[in-house]
Amino acid sequence: MKDKDFRVEHDSMGELDVPVDALWGAQTQRAVNNFRISGLRMPRRFIEALGLIKWAAAGANAELGLLKSELAIAIQKAAMAVAQGEYDEHFPIDVFQTGSGTSSNMNANEVIAHVASEATGREIHPNDHVNMSQSSNDVIPTGVHVSTSLAIQHQLLPALRHLSQTLEEKAEEVGHVVKTGRTHLMDAMPVTFRQELDGWRSQIDHSLERVGDTMKRLAELGQGGTAVGTGINAHPRFGNKVAVLLGEQTGVEFTAAANPFESLSSQDAAVETSGQLRVLAVSLTKMANDLRWMNSGPLAGIGEIALPALQPGSSIMPGKVNPVIPEAVAMVCAQVIGNDATIAMAGQSGNFQLNVMLPVVAYNLLQSVEILAAAVTSLADNAIKGFVVNEKNVEAALERNPILVTALNPIIGYELGAAIAKKAYAEGRAVKEVALELTDLTREELDRLLDPAELTEGGIKY
Repeated sequence: MKDKDFRVEHDSMGELDVPVDALWGAQTQRAVNNFRISGLRMPRRFIEALGLIKWAAAGANAELGLLKSELAIAIQKAAMAVAQGEYDEHFPIDVFQTGSGTSSNMNANEVIAHVASEATGREIHPNDHVNMSQSSNDVIPTGVHVSTSLAIQHQLLPALRHLSQTLEEKAEEVGHVVKTGRTHLMDAMPVTFRQELDGWRSQIDHSLERVGDTMKRLAELGQGGTAVGTGINAHPRFGNKVAVLLGEQTGVEFTAAANPFESLSSQDAAVETSGQLRVLAVSLTKMANDLRWMNSGPLAGIGEIALPALQPGSSIMPGKVNPVIPEAVAMVCAQVIGNDATIAMAGQSGNFQLNVMLPVVAYNLLQSVEILAAAVTSLADNAIKGFVVNEKNVEAALERNPILVTALNPIIGYELGAAIAKKAYAEGRAVKEVALELTDLTREELDRLLDPAELTEGGIKY
């Protein structure tokens, strides 16, 4: 007698037991049995993309007269429920599965067929109906592009715009303050907080441009190429119709790829996108580390700013507060750079007509987009927006900065300038006072030539 907790399902390889309450079928169960590897499932965004693709495919097949209207409507309703997350618990397959993602494609086919069949009382077949005009070999690459496009459009780009705006607002608030510039972590000529913050904002704005530009390649979909790119078993207009329907549903201007052979065999657009995410991660790491240095202390460090105090910083040292948001952002960036290495390796695995590391590309690319979006938002709201400039510390350090003597080089020469700087540093005196002793310049001239605010504007002031 069969265990009451299981039912018997069958596929082309025979029968096997499936949990009685599972919406999936035999092929999904085989994958569950075979790939007990990481416990990591395909991301929510990717399942959303699979649902949307199945929704669009059913609509396209109906429009082309290949699928009866009532079946198409039932499939579309079930597929949209999948896209909206109603059946996520029925997508149990490990990321580390067959390299084409066939298991995840059949998982979607089986769940949608099951739901649609129960809703209509008719047998809707996962392959013949839900997977009509499709192959895992074009569905999964299309899923990578659709899911990543949606994540970028709805999560990352808004987060980057928010950070850029937050940096601009902070520059308006504290930009007038002049501080010691630093090169090699050593004192250098002065800059304003606006100049420093504007440098960060420019990095973010360039990332907006870079990531936005990759969307053009991500929006090209391989759907319609089916098994090897030739479009076998699909109507010639199927791919275009799917792209149009997906565009109407999501607001992303998807198009059918001009060359489906590229779309199936390579993941160049995903590799490109990951590379742009890596650039963003590098930019954010620079910002996070600058914030940590500026916040260091508060007494024995630079102490230029005070980041918002968000939580106790030590289980043993009372009163200690750490720069937790910049640290978290830096860790996110390290993860993204590691993900990029994985995606690059996976992108090399396009053997002849198919890339065979598609699931891990999808997992890592979506993770990078989503954790970057969250980190960017946290950096804006929990670090940039609320930090306070310690103006007394900034002013005191600026007054003692011996490198200000650089402004006198055109008048007194490099050698005398170096002598003034060394004497000022050794004696703990202001450059201006030492220069009064060692040059013929008057106090009024030195006040004008060594005005820190004027020096931030560059140019010779003599």
